[in-house]
Amino acid sequence: MEIEFMKEVKSKTYEYEYDDYEDGSKNVETMVDDILNDPEFPDLNEVVIGDWGNGWEDSCQDIIDGIIEHADRFSHIERLSIGDMDYESCEVSWIMQGDYSRLWAAMPQLRSLTIKGSTDLELGKISHENLEELTIICGGLPENVLMAIQEAHLPNLRKLLLYLGVEDYGFEGDADRIQTFLEQSDFPKLVYLGLTDSEIQNELAEVVLESKYISQIRTLDLSMGSLTDEGGELLLAKLPSYPNIEVLDVHYHYMSDKMVRKLEDLNYHHIEVNASEQEKPYTSSYDGEVYYTPMLTE
Repeated sequence: MEIEFMKEVKSKTYEYEYDDYEDGSKNVETMVDDILNDPEFPDLNEVVIGDWGNGWEDSCQDIIDGIIEHADRFSHIERLSIGDMDYESCEVSWIMQGDYSRLWAAMPQLRSLTIKGSTDLELGKISHENLEELTIICGGLPENVLMAIQEAHLPNLRKLLLYLGVEDYGFEGDADRIQTFLEQSDFPKLVYLGLTDSEIQNELAEVVLESKYISQIRTLDLSMGSLTDEGGELLLAKLPSYPNIEVLDVHYHYMSDKMVRKLEDLNYHHIEVNASEQEKPYTSSYDGEVYYTPMLTE
């Protein structure tokens, strides 16, 4: 069951093709002007910003600053996504992000923010009365970003989805750090908790199941990571005792067929389970080490 945050979304994606920015006519500095000059823009309530050209060299700071500068003209935009590009345009770990510190005050009407990429990402002091959904998509979530969210004032946040990623691409924490995050953050209206794309997914399952949020959320998303039967057993043992849990998303995992069947049996109780995309671990021919790789890293 997906949470409905807005009944009707009028969305448009703004992005440049290779030829647009290769000849120098379009770049990160022209993006906001192109959005404002689009005759369809006044009728939108969602703006998705994709490839602004040379995203591995040029950060999106000019876009963020342009939105802030023209905040009055963006006052109807309730959903914003910046960095929505696939690997053919720019690998997620290469996307040069920016500083969102001034965006919170500039867009008080914002209800959903999605950021893709964590290189040079700064969230600043987060205080926002209306934000309901925050998603960070990256190959490695830096400590400064995690701390900013931990200390955030977001009284109406309903959905939090974080791609934690791996150490090689920027994740600086461990299970103890995530436990602290869950203990010290304060999101009283949270109903969707996603801690995904991690190489410590079993440990994350354990700390989430012991957290204060497990008795209030409706959706638990532990997908796209290294979850094995060890984590599956924890979920199987604990989740049936929480009638508030309606959805368990563990798609892209390393669980056995037997464990998948056991979890899917929860569908006959009160929990809708997505345990699709069963992966096989990779065994190195060099040293025999077995690797359980999250879905999105580089």
